[in-house]
Amino acid sequence: MKTPNAQLADWLGRTGWSLGELARRVRSKAAECGHNHVSSDPSSVKRWLDGQTPRWPVPDILSDVFSSHFGYRVTAYDLGLETSSVADRALVYNQSYPATVEAVADLGRADVDRRKFLTGSTFAVAAAVGPSRDWLLQTLDQAPKPGRRVQLEDVTAVKNMFGAFQQMDIFQGGGSGRLALAAYMNEHVFPLLRQTHTEEIRRALSEAAAEQTYLLGWMAYDNGEHGPAQRYLIQSLRLAEESGNPALGAHVLAGMADQATLLGHPDEGRRLAQAGRAGLSRTPESDACLADLWALEGRALAKLGEKRAAAQAVVASEKAYENVQLDNEAEWARFIDPAYLNGEHAHTFQDLGDATESERYARLSIEHATAQKRARRGAMSQAALAVSHLQRRDLEAAHAAGLRTLRLTSQVKSSRAVEAVQNLKQQMVPFGRHALVADFNDRARELLAA
Repeated sequence: MKTPNAQLADWLGRTGWSLGELARRVRSKAAECGHNHVSSDPSSVKRWLDGQTPRWPVPDILSDVFSSHFGYRVTAYDLGLETSSVADRALVYNQSYPATVEAVADLGRADVDRRKFLTGSTFAVAAAVGPSRDWLLQTLDQAPKPGRRVQLEDVTAVKNMFGAFQQMDIFQGGGSGRLALAAYMNEHVFPLLRQTHTEEIRRALSEAAAEQTYLLGWMAYDNGEHGPAQRYLIQSLRLAEESGNPALGAHVLAGMADQATLLGHPDEGRRLAQAGRAGLSRTPESDACLADLWALEGRALAKLGEKRAAAQAVVASEKAYENVQLDNEAEWARFIDPAYLNGEHAHTFQDLGDATESERYARLSIEHATAQKRARRGAMSQAALAVSHLQRRDLEAAHAAGLRTLRLTSQVKSSRAVEAVQNLKQQMVPFGRHALVADFNDRARELLAA
């Protein structure tokens, strides 16, 4: 038995319309939008109120009808009509800027409410093809409809909050502040996007929103929620295009490449990293981003077994980083430093089976991460160091590095750090029932249970 749609009934009650009047307005709006096949009558409205969810495009048409009446945006989500379409729509790189704003706003609201269809959404490898191509083409569309003008101070406030949330992610893990960031964007950022702006403010606000939407995706990724992560990253890429900032778009593609490789699609990871480098060639703004893209391409190549090309990518990454001047880098690029890059290189050589180089880069990463008190990066690099010891059959050294991995992982909320622990357990299997293996497994079991 369907549950009556109390939200739709509430909004309809506020208008004072009859069922027939709402049906008439839906038909009129549908015809205006070119959806001549859409028909509605009082019986249709009665079914919607009784809990039936109408097929697309009716939820969007209803949203437009109520929005026009009230003078502000009323979404299909507000009307109680959203289904899995939120998750599906967020996979689309829409050329319409207003449609992108609505997609990312609905995504954020569903995320905060922990909607089951969103938390259960999966990563779709094919979904990255269109966005990366369209971003490279740099096609732009219309601005939002007129409303209150956004001021530069509004944009500055959004950018200042980004720095605070990024620090939270770096030092506490993606699982710590993501829902707080999503709530902040729902309350403060998405309403600004719907208002009117000068061209300069529109681009600056799109850039600030892209940065925060990327961070939401990265936090979800770090917390092991890959479906929402992918959707945030795709919408961030579209906002980055609107901002006219190729470096930021390349940064988003780096995140998409990292995720694709981690989830077992290194060929896609390599292609995304290459697309990012192609876009970055249009601007000299971020050597740090270029170093990151080369590092992630190296990781993808290692997974593909292309040893020589992977090693060359690592060299290219190091060479690009030599040109980095942190004062000239955007705030979103500040995490791309020796702790991060050397950690990525350590994993690249780990996948290539080169224990010597993996250990060397892991130790470099650990040194910088320890100085910065970055537990997540330290945990992942300690795990890489432990695996390099195992590849040399040095179980005692691996056990010591493994314990350091556990200690650091317990300090953050990060599924990537937890996955590094699980991988280390798997790498110890060939050593059988050795006492050191048993000790590590017992300690790891306590951590994983927590």
